[in-house]
Amino acid sequence: MLPAKPLAPRKGRGAVTNLQGRYEIDQREAFDDGWQHVSEPQAGEEDGEPALRTQVFEERAKSILTRNQSPDIPFSVSLNPYRGCEHGCIYCFARPTHSYLGLSPGLDFESRIYAKINARELLLRELAKPSYEPEPIALGVNTDAWQPVERDLRLTRGVVEVLAERQHPFAAITKSSLIERDLDLLVPMAQRRQFMAAITITTLDANIARTLEPRAATPSRRLRTIRTLAEAGIPVGVSIAPVIPFVTEPDMERVLEACAEAGATSASYIVLRLPWEVAPLFHDWLAAHFPQRADRVMSRVRDMRGGKDYNSDFAQRMKGTGLWADLLKQRFHNAVKRLGLNERRHGILDMSAFMRDKTVREKPQLDLF
Repeated sequence: MLPAKPLAPRKGRGAVTNLQGRYEIDQREAFDDGWQHVSEPQAGEEDGEPALRTQVFEERAKSILTRNQSPDIPFSVSLNPYRGCEHGCIYCFARPTHSYLGLSPGLDFESRIYAKINARELLLRELAKPSYEPEPIALGVNTDAWQPVERDLRLTRGVVEVLAERQHPFAAITKSSLIERDLDLLVPMAQRRQFMAAITITTLDANIARTLEPRAATPSRRLRTIRTLAEAGIPVGVSIAPVIPFVTEPDMERVLEACAEAGATSASYIVLRLPWEVAPLFHDWLAAHFPQRADRVMSRVRDMRGGKDYNSDFAQRMKGTGLWADLLKQRFHNAVKRLGLNERRHGILDMSAFMRDKTVREKPQLDLF
């Protein structure tokens, strides 16, 4: 029997299949994300398969703030203007959420994007409720709030405008240089200790990044974003997430050095997580892009996950356990100490200036018509 032909990547996409989910029954203006300076063809481009077009669906959400009680997450309230993410990061832990829509966590997740067009309106109402207790909001945690569709829809811009008007603190994490567009709002908030940012950088290798997170900004462009935010006075850190053994893991110290040089003052890391459908999608990605080292990668992952692809226990899901997890932790902390990261604490975001808008009605009568 002939060996199975490796799955071919689609141009500009992370997943190589449209894996069935558990519950499954346009032209844009040019934007500098760094890729126009990288001329190497992407794997799969030469096979003649047409590029997969992105479809955007308008969604009128019923609520906009999500609350969690996870002990390993440093925030309890988050906001995501979009469902699905065009960045196409193969490791994204949010991929399985597309199953709830009857869609695939694979290619559907990165090509069928749901935009919460009433995000601004819902946030205004939420912040105006007499019962609302203000606390910092984490923006773009599940799916990137500044992903490519935001260039046109500007839903995140609307959310940030509300937060700025109400002087409501928030933190944001992104791998998009589009965040620079909103500096006019973010800089004054940072000056009032109402905003801080983190930029995710997994590797400095553009060739790896182009397959791993194909529609996010290039690593060099993200470094430039860190520098831009830092020079504007915004507290900015780097999130090395995820650390993938034998793929991005060898780059960890170099990433930290480059980010510290660019102006980052804090750093964190997360070991590769493979919940639910993310595991088979990642296996296919490994087979397509790193077939010679796929077994080594998964063996090391399982070494840090008690022999399994993933362990969701709160005590270990972010960092893993065992010898290799301990060595990774030592490497990270040694580099952070050497570079002077995580020394300057910016303190808790200041909630004291929050203004509740009592003119916003929680359930306007006009909504009945």
